[in-house]
Amino acid sequence: MWKIAGINFDHFHMGDLLRMVSDHPDAEIVGISDEQPERMDDARRNFSLCDDQVFTDYAECLEKTRPDLVILCPAAANHAEWTEKVAPFNVHVLMEKPFAASLTEADQMIAAMGKTGKQLAINWPLVWVASHAKTHELIRKGKIGEVTEVHFYDGNRGPLWHGADKIENEPTAAEKDASWFYKEEAGGGSMLDYLGYGTTLGTWFNGGKKPSEVTAMWNKPDGLEVDEHSITIARYDTGLSKFETRWGTFSDPWTHQPQPRCGFVVCGTEGTICSPDYAPGVTLQTKEHPEGIEVEAPSLVAPNSNPIEYVLDCLEKGKAVEGPLCVETSRIGQQISDTAYESAKQGKTLKLIE
Repeated sequence: MWKIAGINFDHFHMGDLLRMVSDHPDAEIVGISDEQPERMDDARRNFSLCDDQVFTDYAECLEKTRPDLVILCPAAANHAEWTEKVAPFNVHVLMEKPFAASLTEADQMIAAMGKTGKQLAINWPLVWVASHAKTHELIRKGKIGEVTEVHFYDGNRGPLWHGADKIENEPTAAEKDASWFYKEEAGGGSMLDYLGYGTTLGTWFNGGKKPSEVTAMWNKPDGLEVDEHSITIARYDTGLSKFETRWGTFSDPWTHQPQPRCGFVVCGTEGTICSPDYAPGVTLQTKEHPEGIEVEAPSLVAPNSNPIEYVLDCLEKGKAVEGPLCVETSRIGQQISDTAYESAKQGKTLKLIE
C-alpha cells in the first residue's frame, strides 16, 4: 500500500485528490494537515479519518505517518515555501496547479526536490479530460502535421462558486474578501489560476516549443486587486498562439459549456483539432475531411485516468513522470505565464523570461 498524506488545504482540489487516493486499491490516506482545522472537516468525515490521522502541524504529520507521497495544495504564492518544508522528509510530492507564482519559485521547488532524489509532479486537472488526451494522441500520430498554433480559452464562474467534488456555492462579498484567490500577494487572479493550463498543455501539444516573445493584457474590476480576465499572445517561429483566462463565464464548463466554449483549438500544417473541455470527442479537420469529422474520445482508463493512479504507477515502475506533470514541460509553461504577468503589469511586449 502506498501511504499518502494531504498537506495544506488552501486549494479545495485537495478534497478531489484525496478521494482519488481513497478510491485507489493500492493507496491509503495516512494523514492530513492544515493550520486551520475546520478546513479539514469535510475530508475527515468523507474519508472516515481518525483523530490520530488529523494534524495542525505538518511536521508532526509527516514524522508520525511516514508517507511515500505528499499532496500539496497551498496558495500559488506559497508553493516553493511548502515544497521546501516537505522535501526534507524524503517524500515524493504531487503539487496541485499552478506550478508556482513565479519562475524563480518554480526553480526553488525543483532545487529542493533535486536534493532528495524524489519526484516532483505538477497536477493540471485538464490533463485528465478525455478530449484533450485524444487531441495529444492525434497530434502525436501526425494527423494535423506540425503544430503551428494553439488557441486556449478557459475558466469558470469563479473559484468560490464550487468546492471539492464540484459542489456548487454562491460566494458572498465577504468570502471573496477573505479568499486567497482574490489576494495579489497570495498569487490570486484568473491569469495565475488558469493561464498555466493553456501554456503547459499547449507546450505538450506543440512538442516542447518555446515562444520568443509574449504580450498580455488583463482586466481587474473595480474593487478587486486581481484580474478576472486575461488574454496572452505568444509569438512562436510558426506564428501566434493565444491563451485566454476567465473568471465570470456564464456557466461552468463541466455543467454547461459557456460561450465562447472552454477548451483548445490546435492548428497544424495539415489540419486542425477542436477539443472542448469535458466533451465526448474532438472535431478533426484535415485535407481529406475539410468539413471536419467527429472523433470519439473514450473515457480514460487506469493507470492514466487521474493523477494519483498515474503518479503511483510511475513510482511503482521506477519511471519519471512525463507530459504536463513533469517539471520540464511545466517549467516552459511557467516561463510563458511569468512573461505574460510582467507584460500585463508593464503594458508592453516582452522577450520570454529565461
